[in-house]
Amino acid sequence: MVTAIYPGTFDPITNGHIDIAQRAAKLFDEVIIAVAEKPTEKTLFTKDERLSFVNNLFSNIGNIKSISFDGLVTDLAREKSAKILVRGVRTILDFDYEFKMAGMNKKLYTDIETVFLTPTENFNYISSSLVREIAVLGGDVSLFVPQSIQLALKEKFS
Repeated sequence: MVTAIYPGTFDPITNGHIDIAQRAAKLFDEVIIAVAEKPTEKTLFTKDERLSFVNNLFSNIGNIKSISFDGLVTDLAREKSAKILVRGVRTILDFDYEFKMAGMNKKLYTDIETVFLTPTENFNYISSSLVREIAVLGGDVSLFVPQSIQLALKEKFS
């Protein structure tokens, strides 16, 4: 059985994240969406809120599980016997950062491999930070996030 971990802050989870997760679920036996708690980053939604969003969005896909974590993703991968990290890359800048991270992760856990997936064309411009910015300014985010996330953003900024 091949277990993959798709880590991120998912603040908020976007249609691009969902696209990557669903496609990863077709490639691997089990995909663990790992919602990161990063003490160095201030998030809009709490870890529990983000985990709840992920749980609700993927409850109908049997081989996608979700957890939260607050350490190194390589430690989590060892704990879950995962050999694959899934990362979405939209741009050359994303790839540059993720390529460096993949190298660091390989040094920390030699059994890990990073698989880069590009989003489907209509999602390649979406980022959580841009969604938050549009939402805080009262813009329509319906093209970028599911309805449940739209409502949560409206509630957060009302």
